[in-house]
Amino acid sequence: MSLQGPIVVVAEKRSSKLLEAISIAGAFPVIEASCEDAAAAIAAADPTAIILADSRAATDPALAECLSRDITRKSPIVPVVACAGPEDTLSYREALMIGREATPAAVTARVASVLRVRTLHASVLRRAEAAQAAGKTVPTTSTSDPIEDATVILAGRGRTYPELSVGIGEHTGLIGVLTIEAAARFLKTRDADGLVIGDGFRPQSVEAILTIVAEDSRFRDLPIGVIGHQLSIDERELPHLVFADDPRSLVTKILPLVRLHAFERRLRRTLQNFDQDGVVDPATGLLHQAAFIAELDRVIRDADQHSSGLSLARFTFDASFDNRAINDAARMIGKLKRTADFGCRDDDGTILLAFAETDMRRAQAVTRRFTNVLKHTMLLPENPRAPATPRVILTRRKPADTVASLLSRVTIPAVAAE
Repeated sequence: MSLQGPIVVVAEKRSSKLLEAISIAGAFPVIEASCEDAAAAIAAADPTAIILADSRAATDPALAECLSRDITRKSPIVPVVACAGPEDTLSYREALMIGREATPAAVTARVASVLRVRTLHASVLRRAEAAQAAGKTVPTTSTSDPIEDATVILAGRGRTYPELSVGIGEHTGLIGVLTIEAAARFLKTRDADGLVIGDGFRPQSVEAILTIVAEDSRFRDLPIGVIGHQLSIDERELPHLVFADDPRSLVTKILPLVRLHAFERRLRRTLQNFDQDGVVDPATGLLHQAAFIAELDRVIRDADQHSSGLSLARFTFDASFDNRAINDAARMIGKLKRTADFGCRDDDGTILLAFAETDMRRAQAVTRRFTNVLKHTMLLPENPRAPATPRVILTRRKPADTVASLLSRVTIPAVAAE
């Protein structure tokens, strides 16, 4: 996409090549400012994005205070890209760091990518305003830090793996794998917000997976962090590819990008909710409880009329599963289910899934497949080596069933009583 202005570029020394690249990409106007003048320039321009073009700007505490006060909570978001060296400590927590040596094309690609998220955010805000004006229900959107919903795939088997797993796992969900092939497989099956490649792999293997990822448009804006290897990958294909020589630097660089990617996915789920008249829960991709109950009631009446099958399953998880892990499981089930099936996340953290026109035998086969997928892709939080096998309670519709009676047979107390 072409860049939308105005864009403020803050630097102590003028970078004519960067300014030229941004202008060629379509940004207008492009406002230059020093660190001292940045606050006034930002206030006057109301920019769509801000570039901190050198280390001085990226580490200036007064400028960071201005950004925290005036930019952090702005809607739609105003992304801040900071060009800094490995020895620099960014003053602004939300800044998206890119290497000081990055080419103007790389910086421009990064800005174009983050502006896509701003455009998406603006679309959600417009849809919400229009729905409110029309008296329609506005989908509820989580106000928590998006990084709490994020999942990162970590591939590694060398000395940096423990520090990377701790540094990333303290903030996001983590899928740890030992091979490049396993990382590629998880990328295709999970909603990942980042990929981190540690040491222990040949440069050829790392370059091979990066090339595959770059060729797939689904992963165009995926944050990817690599330890050690400095590879020749087109930065326009992977604008959020970052390198670092040590785990701490890599974690610092990639976490803000992971947060932005998780926010983008949240926005896309919210837009989907608008398209489906607010019946979908943006956090899970499944129906809201009220919509689920209404649909279940309709399907029961339809099954009574046509004598068709209907099965209902409840997936329960280990008590150590947190909110993020349960939502992740719900989104995975949403991907696996058939078009005619529908489900929701219940208040107790379990997941209900109804199989329309499905007898008990077929429902057992489907839930067994779901369970196997979840077992092989989810791990217990307190024991990363143990598979997280959900418990499934399955029942079928009986001729005199109502919504309440059908649900009662898959509730845990009722099953325990039997």
